[in-house]
Amino acid sequence: MKGLVYATICVLLSFVIYLSDNIVCDDSWVKPPTKCEVCKYLATEFVSKLSETKSGQVLETGHGLDTKKKKIKYQTSELRLYDVLNEPHVCERLLDYNVHNERKNSLRFAKKRSETMSTLQNLVNRGVDVKMDIPYDLWNETSAEVRELHKQCFIITNEYEEDIEDWYFHHQDKDLMTYLCLDRYLKDSKADSACLTEKEGDSKTENDEGKEEKNKSKDDKKKKLSEKIKKSIKEEL
Repeated sequence: MKGLVYATICVLLSFVIYLSDNIVCDDSWVKPPTKCEVCKYLATEFVSKLSETKSGQVLETGHGLDTKKKKIKYQTSELRLYDVLNEPHVCERLLDYNVHNERKNSLRFAKKRSETMSTLQNLVNRGVDVKMDIPYDLWNETSAEVRELHKQCFIITNEYEEDIEDWYFHHQDKDLMTYLCLDRYLKDSKADSACLTEKEGDSKTENDEGKEEKNKSKDDKKKKLSEKIKKSIKEEL
């Protein structure tokens, strides 16, 4: 019994130490998405959804009795645009994102589960009694950041609907993120557009330059602290 208690305490303490460098426990606990981040992921999901609707189908328009019906390619039709924007609405896809506190800048938003929550879930699956301020049944609830991402996405699609339509019908050869976000949505504001160029695996984005030595030092300190805690627990048991 003592061995199980010891193992559980050690795992939880190690996890707490891990979290200490990845979660900021002050007024910045919830960091709302920036204008750049909202537009970036709207454009990402719009293009992704557009690619999922590719079809060589030809549509015929006109009344049922018309002998000369107009033929339109689905790929450039209003129907396809409507499907992408509203069936279901493209912004609903942003609810599939999660916040990754261990990542930097816009890359904190990603569809896969965060490393923090994956670690917690693995502990639960192994039978460890993980105690947190958040009840277990709320672990998979949409975060405040993602809810705001979702809300602001609808605002952009409503205010810039004509620009999105113009891109769809006349400028699909151009990058939507540049056309909508950089050249329009962020153009007349002071919002930073740097997030538009951040990509998965970009080491300069995910890790601040010149921090390797500092991180190594932190790892050493955490290791020593962990060993000290374990030794203390053994002595108490």
